[in-house]
Amino acid sequence: MKKDLHPSNYRLVVFKDMSNDYAFITKSCIDTKETIQWEDGQEYPLVKLEISHTSHPFYTGKMKLVDTAGRIDKFRNRYNKK
Repeated sequence: MKKDLHPSNYRLVVFKDMSNDYAFITKSCIDTKETIQWEDGQEYPLVKLEISHTSHPFYTGKMKLVDTAGRIDKFRNRYNKK
């Protein structure tokens, strides 16, 4: 196997879906400043997700009512040519 193939900060990280508080732990090298205490009592880096397989309509089969007017206004405000 090749040496120095993986990044040096490859470690266990907790990913948390903020819409339904579902969390899972996996290996990653993503940079994060927050930590969380996991079920085993140890602290791990935390990455907050807006959506995961437990809240995405494609995987759940349930459509969520989305505030489209608010999303359109946010888009217009963000990309408004002044």
